[in-house]
Amino acid sequence: MTATSPITQDVLTIPRKTDGEALPNLIGMTRDALSTALADIGTPERQVKMRLGQVWQWLYVKGVTEFDQMTNLSKDFRTLLSESFSLERPEIVTRQISTDGTRKYLLRIRGGHEVEAVYIPEEDRGTLCISSQVGCTLTCSFCHTGTQKLVRNLTPAEIVGQILIARDDLEEWGRAPGDKRNVSNIVLMGMGEPLYNTDNVRDAMKIAMDGDGIALSRRRITLSTSGVVPEIARAGEEIGCMLAISFHATTDEVRDKLVPINKKWNIEALIKACHDYPRLSNSERITFEYVMLKDVNDSDADARRLVKLIGGIPAKINLIPFNPWPGAPYERSTNARIKAFGDIVNKAGYASPVRTPRGEDIMAACGQLKSATERARKSRAQIAAETGTS
Repeated sequence: MTATSPITQDVLTIPRKTDGEALPNLIGMTRDALSTALADIGTPERQVKMRLGQVWQWLYVKGVTEFDQMTNLSKDFRTLLSESFSLERPEIVTRQISTDGTRKYLLRIRGGHEVEAVYIPEEDRGTLCISSQVGCTLTCSFCHTGTQKLVRNLTPAEIVGQILIARDDLEEWGRAPGDKRNVSNIVLMGMGEPLYNTDNVRDAMKIAMDGDGIALSRRRITLSTSGVVPEIARAGEEIGCMLAISFHATTDEVRDKLVPINKKWNIEALIKACHDYPRLSNSERITFEYVMLKDVNDSDADARRLVKLIGGIPAKINLIPFNPWPGAPYERSTNARIKAFGDIVNKAGYASPVRTPRGEDIMAACGQLKSATERARKSRAQIAAETGTS
C-alpha cells in the first residue's frame, strides 16, 4: 500500500463466537505445553518430538488455519488433532487502511470482545503494534484506551494471533529465510498494560522469538509499560526484549494526573527499576516515551528535569506529539515547542526523535486505540442504569 492510497475500510460479517465448551487451542501453547498436549492424546513417546516440530512449522512458518493443510501428517493423525484441538485465531471485524499505508485491525476474540492491532509500514521496517488486554486498568488521562475499563487479559493465543492475522493480511507466509519481512518488529503498545499480563505476554513473545517459527529477534520486540515496577526486572529476565517506559512527566505531581499508576510506584521507584533492568547497555537502551502536551509537560524546565532524571541510564527519548481523540482534555504542543524541548535533550547527549503521527485519519495513532464494541457496551450499560432496565 503506497502513501498516496486512499483510506479504505473492509467490513467483514462474522458470526459472534459463543462461550460454549472449547477445544484446547494449539496456537499460543509453549513448546513444552504443546509437547505435553500431543503426548496426552496418545502420540507415541518416540514420536512426540518429531510431531511437535512438524506442527510448530505448520503453525508458525506456513501459517495454516486447518489441520487438513498439514500434509506431511497422516490422515488419521490429522483427524485426531482436529477432534482434540482447535486452531482458533482472532477474527477480523474491520480492516482500515490509512492514507499513509497504516493498517488498523479490529479483531474479535472469544466472548465477543474486540481488540485493535495496528501495522505501520516504513522504508526499513514494518512494525506491528499489538494489544495485551481488552481495555486497560490504568486510566492514563491523555490516552483514549485509558477511558475504556479493563475487561480481561488476553491469552497467549490471542496475543500471538494478532501477529498471525497481520501476516495473513500482508501475505507473508512461506517466504525464504533472508527475504525482507513485512512484519519485522513488534511493539506491545496497543490496548492494555503488558506487565499486568506478564505470564501470557511472556509465553506469546517466546513463540514470536522461536527460531523455528516466527523467528523475530528479541531486539526487534519492544514492551512498553507505564511503570509496573515489580514486573520490570522480571520482563527483562524472562522475555529479554527491549523496554520502553511510558513516562510523560518529570514531577510526581504532574505524572500522578497523567499516569495514575505513579501514585503506586513514583518516578524515583521507576527510575531505579530502569537502572536495574537486565541487559541494559549502550547497545540496548531503554526508550522513554514522552507525549507532548501543550502547557502541561512541555516546558524547557521539564526538558532539563527529564535529562537529570535519566542521567546514567543508556536511553533515548521518543517525543510523541499528542494524538487527539473526541473529548480529549489536552492539546498537542506546537512544533516550535517540541523542537525546543528536543534541542535541550539532544544537547545533553540523548537522541530525541519526534515520532511522526501515523494513521490519524483512522484513529490508529499512539494513544487513540479503543474498541468500538466496548464503547457501545458501556453506553448500553449506562442507558440501562439510567432507565432501570437490563
